[in-house]
Amino acid sequence: MIYLDNAATTLQKPPCVKEAVVRAMDTFGNASRGAHAPALDALRMLMEARIALASLFGVDDPMRVVFAPNATVALNIAISGIRGHIVTTAAEHNSVLRPIYKRGNYTIVPCDSLGCVSTEAISSAIRPDTGAVVLTHASNVTGNVFDIQSVGELCAERGLDFIVDASQSAGLLPIEMKNISALCFTGHKSLFGPQGTGGLCLGPNYRPESLYVGGSGHHSFDSKHPGELPDALEAGTQNAHGIAGLLAGVQYIQSTGLSTIHNQADTWARLFAHSLADIPGVTLYGDLAAPLRTPIVSLNIQGYDSAQVATLLFEKYGIAVRAGAHCAPLMHDGLKLSGSVRFSFSHFNTREETLFVADAVCALAASR
Repeated sequence: MIYLDNAATTLQKPPCVKEAVVRAMDTFGNASRGAHAPALDALRMLMEARIALASLFGVDDPMRVVFAPNATVALNIAISGIRGHIVTTAAEHNSVLRPIYKRGNYTIVPCDSLGCVSTEAISSAIRPDTGAVVLTHASNVTGNVFDIQSVGELCAERGLDFIVDASQSAGLLPIEMKNISALCFTGHKSLFGPQGTGGLCLGPNYRPESLYVGGSGHHSFDSKHPGELPDALEAGTQNAHGIAGLLAGVQYIQSTGLSTIHNQADTWARLFAHSLADIPGVTLYGDLAAPLRTPIVSLNIQGYDSAQVATLLFEKYGIAVRAGAHCAPLMHDGLKLSGSVRFSFSHFNTREETLFVADAVCALAASR
Protein backbone atom coordinates (compact mmCIF):
# COMPACT_ATOMS: atom_id res chain seq x y z
CA MET A 1 0.00 0.00 0.00
CA ILE A 2 1.07 3.56 -0.76
CA TYR A 3 -0.22 5.78 2.03
CA LEU A 4 -1.07 9.36 1.06
CA ASP A 5 -3.52 10.36 3.77
CA ASN A 6 -1.05 12.03 6.11
CA ALA A 7 -3.16 15.18 6.45
CA ALA A 8 -5.72 13.01 8.29
CA THR A 9 -3.21 11.02 10.34
CA THR A 10 0.34 9.82 9.79
CA LEU A 11 0.38 6.05 9.47
CA GLN A 12 4.13 5.71 9.00
CA LYS A 13 5.59 6.81 12.35
CA PRO A 14 9.25 6.82 13.34
CA PRO A 15 10.01 3.54 15.16
CA CYS A 16 10.85 5.48 18.33
CA VAL A 17 7.17 6.48 18.68
CA LYS A 18 5.89 2.92 18.98
CA GLU A 19 8.79 2.02 21.26
CA ALA A 20 7.97 4.93 23.58
CA VAL A 21 4.29 3.97 23.80
CA VAL A 22 5.07 0.33 24.58
CA ARG A 23 7.64 1.35 27.18
CA ALA A 24 5.13 3.72 28.78
CA MET A 25 2.46 1.01 28.86
CA ASP A 26 4.86 -1.20 30.78
CA THR A 27 6.16 1.38 33.24
CA PHE A 28 3.87 4.39 33.78
CA GLY A 29 1.44 4.87 36.61
CA ASN A 30 -0.86 7.88 37.04
CA ALA A 31 0.95 11.23 37.00
CA SER A 32 0.33 13.40 40.09
CA ARG A 33 -1.56 10.55 41.75
CA GLY A 34 1.22 8.93 43.74
CA ALA A 35 4.75 9.28 45.14
CA HIS A 36 5.94 5.93 43.80
CA ALA A 37 8.25 5.51 40.81
CA PRO A 38 5.62 4.65 38.15
CA ALA A 39 3.60 7.79 38.98
CA LEU A 40 6.67 10.00 39.18
CA ASP A 41 8.05 8.62 35.90
CA ALA A 42 4.80 9.56 34.16
CA LEU A 43 4.87 13.04 35.72
CA ARG A 44 8.46 13.61 34.61
CA MET A 45 7.64 12.52 31.07
CA LEU A 46 4.70 14.95 30.88
CA MET A 47 7.00 17.78 31.93
CA GLU A 48 9.62 16.69 29.40
CA ALA A 49 6.94 16.71 26.69
CA ARG A 50 5.85 20.24 27.69
CA ILE A 51 9.45 21.40 27.48
CA ALA A 52 9.95 19.79 24.06
CA LEU A 53 6.75 21.32 22.65
CA ALA A 54 7.60 24.71 24.17
CA SER A 55 10.96 24.55 22.41
CA LEU A 56 9.37 23.54 19.11
CA PHE A 57 6.82 26.36 19.16
CA GLY A 58 8.78 29.10 20.92
CA VAL A 59 6.75 29.12 24.14
CA ASP A 60 8.52 30.94 26.98
CA ASP A 61 6.94 28.94 29.80
CA PRO A 62 6.39 25.17 29.34
CA MET A 63 3.67 25.30 32.00
CA ARG A 64 1.58 27.14 29.41
CA VAL A 65 1.63 24.02 27.20
CA VAL A 66 -1.70 22.32 27.90
CA PHE A 67 -2.52 18.81 26.74
CA ALA A 68 -5.85 17.87 25.15
CA PRO A 69 -7.10 14.79 23.28
CA ASN A 70 -6.85 16.54 19.89
CA ALA A 71 -6.91 19.91 18.16
CA THR A 72 -10.72 19.96 18.19
CA VAL A 73 -10.85 20.03 21.99
CA ALA A 74 -7.95 22.50 22.06
CA LEU A 75 -9.76 24.85 19.67
CA ASN A 76 -12.98 24.62 21.65
CA ILE A 77 -11.07 25.61 24.79
CA ALA A 78 -9.21 28.44 23.05
CA ILE A 79 -12.30 29.87 21.33
CA SER A 80 -14.27 29.76 24.58
CA GLY A 81 -11.99 32.49 25.94
CA ILE A 82 -12.77 35.02 23.19
CA ARG A 83 -14.71 38.12 24.16
CA GLY A 84 -16.47 40.07 21.41
CA HIS A 85 -16.79 39.65 17.66
CA ILE A 86 -14.66 37.02 15.87
CA VAL A 87 -13.04 37.25 12.45
CA THR A 88 -12.27 33.94 10.76
CA THR A 89 -11.99 32.64 7.19
CA ALA A 90 -13.59 30.27 4.71
CA ALA A 91 -10.42 28.17 4.80
CA GLU A 92 -11.23 26.83 8.26
CA HIS A 93 -11.90 23.28 9.36
CA ASN A 94 -15.16 22.51 11.16
CA SER A 95 -13.13 22.32 14.38
CA VAL A 96 -12.93 26.11 14.11
CA LEU A 97 -16.22 26.82 12.36
CA ARG A 98 -18.60 24.86 14.56
CA PRO A 99 -17.42 26.33 17.89
CA ILE A 100 -17.70 29.78 16.31
CA TYR A 101 -21.16 29.05 14.89
CA LYS A 102 -22.23 27.85 18.34
CA ARG A 103 -20.90 31.00 19.95
CA GLY A 104 -22.20 33.50 17.34
CA ASN A 105 -21.10 37.07 16.50
CA TYR A 106 -18.59 36.41 13.74
CA THR A 107 -17.50 37.41 10.24
CA ILE A 108 -16.12 34.88 7.75
CA VAL A 109 -13.62 36.27 5.25
CA PRO A 110 -13.99 34.50 1.87
CA CYS A 111 -11.14 32.87 -0.02
CA ASP A 112 -10.11 33.86 -3.53
CA SER A 113 -10.19 31.53 -6.54
CA LEU A 114 -6.99 29.79 -5.39
CA GLY A 115 -8.24 29.33 -1.83
CA CYS A 116 -6.06 32.12 -0.44
CA VAL A 117 -6.89 34.85 2.10
CA SER A 118 -4.85 38.03 2.45
CA THR A 119 -4.00 39.87 5.64
CA GLU A 120 -5.65 42.94 4.10
CA ALA A 121 -8.95 41.06 3.72
CA ILE A 122 -8.79 39.98 7.35
CA SER A 123 -7.99 43.56 8.40
CA SER A 124 -11.01 44.86 6.50
CA ALA A 125 -13.32 42.51 8.43
CA ILE A 126 -12.22 43.81 11.84
CA ARG A 127 -14.88 45.87 13.64
CA PRO A 128 -14.74 48.08 16.73
CA ASP A 129 -16.18 45.21 18.78
CA THR A 130 -13.85 42.54 17.37
CA GLY A 131 -12.09 40.57 20.08
CA ALA A 132 -10.11 38.00 18.14
CA VAL A 133 -9.02 36.56 14.82
CA VAL A 134 -9.08 32.77 14.41
CA LEU A 135 -7.03 31.43 11.50
CA THR A 136 -5.67 28.14 10.24
CA HIS A 137 -1.95 28.13 9.52
CA ALA A 138 -2.42 25.86 6.51
CA SER A 139 -5.46 24.60 4.61
CA ASN A 140 -6.20 20.90 4.90
CA VAL A 141 -7.75 21.03 1.40
CA THR A 142 -5.32 23.03 -0.74
CA GLY A 143 -2.06 23.02 1.23
CA ASN A 144 -2.04 26.83 1.06
CA VAL A 145 -0.10 28.41 3.93
CA PHE A 146 -1.49 31.57 5.51
CA ASP A 147 0.68 34.38 6.81
CA ILE A 148 0.25 34.02 10.56
CA GLN A 149 3.19 36.34 11.18
CA SER A 150 1.57 39.33 9.47
CA VAL A 151 -1.87 38.52 10.91
CA GLY A 152 -0.31 38.23 14.36
CA GLU A 153 1.30 41.65 13.94
CA LEU A 154 -2.07 43.04 12.83
CA CYS A 155 -3.76 41.60 15.91
CA ALA A 156 -1.05 42.99 18.19
CA GLU A 157 -1.48 46.46 16.66
CA ARG A 158 -5.27 46.33 17.11
CA GLY A 159 -5.16 44.80 20.60
CA LEU A 160 -6.87 41.58 19.47
CA ASP A 161 -6.37 38.00 20.52
CA PHE A 162 -5.09 35.66 17.81
CA ILE A 163 -6.00 31.95 17.80
CA VAL A 164 -4.08 29.72 15.36
CA ASP A 165 -5.08 26.24 14.21
CA ALA A 166 -1.76 24.50 13.58
CA SER A 167 -3.23 21.06 12.88
CA GLN A 168 -1.73 20.93 9.38
CA SER A 169 1.52 22.80 10.06
CA ALA A 170 2.81 21.60 13.42
CA GLY A 171 5.82 19.39 12.71
CA LEU A 172 6.21 20.69 9.15
CA LEU A 173 6.63 24.46 9.38
CA PRO A 174 8.48 26.66 11.87
CA ILE A 175 6.11 28.33 14.33
CA GLU A 176 6.87 31.04 16.89
CA MET A 177 4.33 32.02 19.52
CA LYS A 178 5.08 35.74 19.19
CA ASN A 179 1.75 37.63 18.85
CA ILE A 180 -0.22 34.35 19.11
CA SER A 181 -2.67 34.08 22.00
CA ALA A 182 -3.37 30.36 21.59
CA LEU A 183 -1.74 27.85 19.26
CA CYS A 184 -3.80 24.66 18.87
CA PHE A 185 -2.21 21.46 17.61
CA THR A 186 -2.92 17.78 17.21
CA GLY A 187 -0.38 15.04 17.81
CA HIS A 188 -1.41 12.40 15.29
CA LYS A 189 -0.54 14.23 12.06
CA SER A 190 2.91 15.64 11.32
CA LEU A 191 4.06 15.51 14.94
CA PHE A 192 4.02 11.70 14.44
CA GLY A 193 2.27 11.04 17.75
CA PRO A 194 -0.55 8.59 18.46
CA GLN A 195 -4.19 9.49 17.99
CA GLY A 196 -5.73 10.99 21.12
CA THR A 197 -2.92 13.48 21.69
CA GLY A 198 -2.73 17.21 21.13
CA GLY A 199 -3.10 20.46 23.00
CA LEU A 200 -2.71 24.20 23.01
CA CYS A 201 0.06 26.63 23.83
CA LEU A 202 -1.04 29.84 25.52
CA GLY A 203 0.51 33.26 25.17
CA PRO A 204 1.32 35.20 28.35
CA ASN A 205 -1.88 37.28 28.29
CA TYR A 206 -4.49 34.74 27.21
CA ARG A 207 -6.35 32.52 29.63
CA PRO A 208 -9.55 30.69 28.53
CA GLU A 209 -11.76 28.90 31.00
CA SER A 210 -11.74 25.12 31.17
CA LEU A 211 -14.57 23.29 29.45
CA TYR A 212 -14.53 20.70 32.22
CA VAL A 213 -13.38 20.34 35.83
CA GLY A 214 -12.69 17.37 38.08
CA GLY A 215 -9.75 15.46 39.46
CA SER A 216 -6.31 17.06 39.43
CA GLY A 217 -4.31 14.99 41.88
CA HIS A 218 -4.00 17.85 44.39
CA HIS A 219 -6.13 20.46 46.23
CA SER A 220 -8.68 17.67 46.55
CA PHE A 221 -10.58 19.33 49.42
CA ASP A 222 -11.20 22.52 47.42
CA SER A 223 -14.62 22.84 45.83
CA LYS A 224 -13.12 24.63 42.84
CA HIS A 225 -10.72 23.18 40.31
CA PRO A 226 -7.11 24.38 40.69
CA GLY A 227 -6.52 27.68 38.92
CA GLU A 228 -2.85 27.39 38.03
CA LEU A 229 -1.71 26.23 34.59
CA PRO A 230 -1.56 23.64 33.18
CA ASP A 231 -3.81 21.96 35.77
CA ALA A 232 -6.55 24.56 35.27
CA LEU A 233 -7.23 23.21 31.77
CA GLU A 234 -6.28 19.55 32.30
CA ALA A 235 -8.92 17.93 34.51
CA GLY A 236 -8.65 14.17 34.85
CA THR A 237 -5.98 11.60 34.10
CA GLN A 238 -3.65 12.52 31.27
CA ASN A 239 -3.02 10.21 28.31
CA ALA A 240 0.55 9.62 29.44
CA HIS A 241 0.99 6.57 27.20
CA GLY A 242 0.01 8.55 24.11
CA ILE A 243 1.93 11.66 25.14
CA ALA A 244 5.05 9.51 25.55
CA GLY A 245 4.68 8.68 21.85
CA LEU A 246 4.06 12.34 21.04
CA LEU A 247 7.25 13.29 22.89
CA ALA A 248 9.17 10.71 20.86
CA GLY A 249 7.70 12.16 17.66
CA VAL A 250 8.74 15.69 18.62
CA GLN A 251 12.23 14.49 19.51
CA TYR A 252 12.46 12.77 16.12
CA ILE A 253 11.49 16.04 14.42
CA GLN A 254 14.04 18.00 16.42
CA SER A 255 16.83 15.54 15.62
CA THR A 256 15.91 15.19 11.93
CA GLY A 257 15.13 18.86 11.36
CA LEU A 258 11.86 20.57 10.43
CA SER A 259 13.24 21.79 7.11
CA THR A 260 14.46 18.32 6.15
CA ILE A 261 11.09 16.73 6.90
CA HIS A 262 9.11 19.46 5.12
CA ASN A 263 11.39 19.70 2.10
CA GLN A 264 11.27 15.97 1.41
CA ALA A 265 7.48 15.79 1.60
CA ASP A 266 7.14 19.05 -0.34
CA THR A 267 9.35 17.67 -3.11
CA TRP A 268 7.04 14.70 -3.64
CA ALA A 269 3.88 16.86 -3.55
CA ARG A 270 5.29 19.31 -6.12
CA LEU A 271 6.51 16.46 -8.35
CA PHE A 272 3.06 14.91 -8.20
CA ALA A 273 1.29 18.18 -9.03
CA HIS A 274 3.72 18.94 -11.86
CA SER A 275 3.18 15.46 -13.34
CA LEU A 276 -0.57 16.11 -13.55
CA ALA A 277 -0.59 19.79 -14.50
CA ASP A 278 -1.37 19.23 -18.18
CA ILE A 279 -3.40 16.01 -18.03
CA PRO A 280 -6.83 16.43 -19.70
CA GLY A 281 -9.71 15.98 -17.29
CA VAL A 282 -7.63 16.52 -14.14
CA THR A 283 -8.27 19.72 -12.17
CA LEU A 284 -5.90 20.73 -9.38
CA TYR A 285 -6.78 23.16 -6.58
CA GLY A 286 -4.85 25.69 -4.55
CA ASP A 287 -1.89 27.97 -5.13
CA LEU A 288 0.49 25.30 -6.38
CA ALA A 289 3.13 27.86 -7.36
CA ALA A 290 3.42 29.36 -3.87
CA PRO A 291 6.97 29.14 -2.48
CA LEU A 292 5.71 27.80 0.86
CA ARG A 293 3.07 25.07 1.02
CA THR A 294 2.21 22.00 3.03
CA PRO A 295 2.55 18.73 1.05
CA ILE A 296 -1.09 18.45 -0.03
CA VAL A 297 -2.47 18.18 -3.56
CA SER A 298 -6.23 18.06 -4.04
CA LEU A 299 -7.86 17.32 -7.37
CA ASN A 300 -10.85 15.99 -9.23
CA ILE A 301 -11.08 13.88 -12.36
CA GLN A 302 -13.76 14.79 -14.88
CA GLY A 303 -16.49 12.17 -15.04
CA TYR A 304 -15.84 10.78 -11.56
CA ASP A 305 -17.17 11.57 -8.13
CA SER A 306 -14.31 12.12 -5.66
CA ALA A 307 -15.35 9.04 -3.67
CA GLN A 308 -15.19 6.90 -6.83
CA VAL A 309 -11.62 8.05 -7.48
CA ALA A 310 -10.51 7.24 -3.94
CA THR A 311 -12.14 3.81 -4.10
CA LEU A 312 -10.61 2.96 -7.47
CA LEU A 313 -7.17 4.13 -6.42
CA PHE A 314 -7.22 1.84 -3.40
CA GLU A 315 -8.89 -1.18 -5.00
CA LYS A 316 -6.91 -1.15 -8.27
CA TYR A 317 -3.59 0.35 -7.20
CA GLY A 318 -3.33 0.08 -3.40
CA ILE A 319 -3.19 3.86 -2.96
CA ALA A 320 -4.77 5.32 0.20
CA VAL A 321 -6.12 8.86 -0.16
CA ARG A 322 -9.02 10.91 1.24
CA ALA A 323 -12.14 11.96 -0.65
CA GLY A 324 -15.01 14.26 0.27
CA ALA A 325 -15.24 17.68 1.87
CA HIS A 326 -12.45 17.07 4.42
CA CYS A 327 -14.51 18.84 7.14
CA ALA A 328 -13.84 22.12 5.30
CA PRO A 329 -17.21 22.95 3.72
CA LEU A 330 -16.68 26.66 3.09
CA MET A 331 -13.47 26.05 1.13
CA HIS A 332 -15.35 23.62 -1.08
CA ASP A 333 -18.24 26.06 -1.44
CA GLY A 334 -15.81 28.76 -2.52
CA LEU A 335 -14.18 26.48 -5.07
CA LYS A 336 -17.67 25.35 -6.21
CA LEU A 337 -17.01 21.73 -5.33
CA SER A 338 -19.02 19.03 -3.63
CA GLY A 339 -15.81 17.21 -2.76
CA SER A 340 -12.23 16.60 -3.81
CA VAL A 341 -9.58 13.88 -3.74
CA ARG A 342 -6.72 14.77 -1.38
CA PHE A 343 -3.20 13.37 -1.70
CA SER A 344 -1.14 14.28 1.36
CA PHE A 345 2.52 13.32 1.38
CA SER A 346 5.03 12.45 4.08
CA HIS A 347 8.80 12.50 4.01
CA PHE A 348 8.51 8.72 4.35
CA ASN A 349 7.12 8.55 0.80
CA THR A 350 9.46 8.09 -2.16
CA ARG A 351 9.95 9.35 -5.71
CA GLU A 352 8.97 5.95 -7.09
CA GLU A 353 5.71 5.98 -5.13
CA THR A 354 4.96 9.52 -6.26
CA LEU A 355 5.39 8.73 -9.95
CA PHE A 356 3.39 5.51 -9.61
CA VAL A 357 0.48 7.45 -8.08
CA ALA A 358 0.68 10.08 -10.82
CA ASP A 359 0.52 7.35 -13.44
CA ALA A 360 -2.50 5.82 -11.71
CA VAL A 361 -4.35 9.16 -11.77
CA CYS A 362 -3.46 9.59 -15.44
CA ALA A 363 -4.82 6.11 -16.17
CA LEU A 364 -8.11 6.91 -14.48
CA ALA A 365 -8.37 10.21 -16.32
CA ALA A 366 -7.72 8.47 -19.65
CA SER A 367 -10.44 5.89 -18.99
CA ARG A 368 -13.20 8.32 -17.97
